[in-house]
Amino acid sequence: VQLVESGGGLVQAGGSLRLSCAASGRTFSSYAMGWFRQAPGKERESVARITWRGGNTYYAASVKGRFTISRDNARNTVYLQMNSLKPEDTAVYYCAAVNSRSYSYAPSRAHEYDYWGQGTQVTVSS
Repeated sequence: VQLVESGGGLVQAGGSLRLSCAASGRTFSSYAMGWFRQAPGKERESVARITWRGGNTYYAASVKGRFTISRDNARNTVYLQMNSLKPEDTAVYYCAAVNSRSYSYAPSRAHEYDYWGQGTQVTVSS
């Protein structure tokens, strides 16, 4: 599976962005997906995750209520809608995939994912 993120950019605090992650391959629907971010000097952290059919979603406490993860299996794409952005959301955002048809499995630990995109920069100005 190859993953390509898009939609990053520069936005003022309080603004919104929608990230997209397009996946290649015919088995996208068999993968749980996650969005992670990494700020300079910090470890990569989980932001949001979604199970293979989209039935379950999980969020980091820092983004809950502001970010929404979704997926369109017909388009092989996962999205991250980010609202009410804060300067502390500034980071490189990555999407990741792990092969799983569990209805509840979408891990928060980066090492559990098998495939990664190249990342897209999100910068939030104050």
